[in-house]
Amino acid sequence: MMAAMSEFDDATRVAADGATAIADGWDINGNANGGYLLALAANHMRALSGRPDPLSVTGHYLAPGTPGPVQVDATVVKSGRRFSTVTGQMQRDGKPIVQVVGTFGDLTQATDEFEHLASGPPDLPPMDECVARSSVQGVVEVPLNARLNVRLRPGDDSFIRGERKGFAEMAGWFAFADGRPIDPLALLLTCDCFPPAVFHIDLPAGWVPTLEYTVHVRARPAPGPLRCVFRSQFVQGGFFNEDGEVWDSADRLVAHSRQLGLTPLG
Repeated sequence: MMAAMSEFDDATRVAADGATAIADGWDINGNANGGYLLALAANHMRALSGRPDPLSVTGHYLAPGTPGPVQVDATVVKSGRRFSTVTGQMQRDGKPIVQVVGTFGDLTQATDEFEHLASGPPDLPPMDECVARSSVQGVVEVPLNARLNVRLRPGDDSFIRGERKGFAEMAGWFAFADGRPIDPLALLLTCDCFPPAVFHIDLPAGWVPTLEYTVHVRARPAPGPLRCVFRSQFVQGGFFNEDGEVWDSADRLVAHSRQLGLTPLG
């Protein structure tokens, strides 16, 4: 029942032959969110793999995605005892939009025999004390935010007013606006739903095209909103990296991510 009613499930539905559509309302200023595009492609790749969970998915972004019909073509490269590796491409009218490679498996088979975690979840105020993201960010329309319940740590929204913290970090809470439980496929979206961390250093808050985006899924999230933190350590030569961590209500690291993007284009 929940899956049938979920906006995310409706927006990532793919036919068995790979026919699908980029849904309206999952965009920033008309261009579909990169995490949403990755989840849409990975949903078809996951079905083809015969495994329930994405473990590592990488997308190379070749052209902006706008609402309308697209095709996801995918091929299983290898299927082993525990993992399947699949390549895929999303295209429209023969023009590639995203090139994807993913490894799929079953996270219930993961073991907790040994752990070494260099840090823990970000220290955040309660979700209702954080700043809700709106569908308008300055002069930029962000319809994606109407589908989500993303709350920024107090002060992390200051870039909208032209104020910078002086270090590239962005943190807050993530949930779906319609209450959909967050599963491994949704984590591909989660890691791309916060403002870029570089907005808090001496750069304009403009469009930041993503070249490559990778999500490593570590566990199926426990029920409840997720705590997220994103940091950029290296900005050089017109490129920046952004590393993300996503933690669930049981204080488990459920995903981490890395993006390579172009510095903001005003």
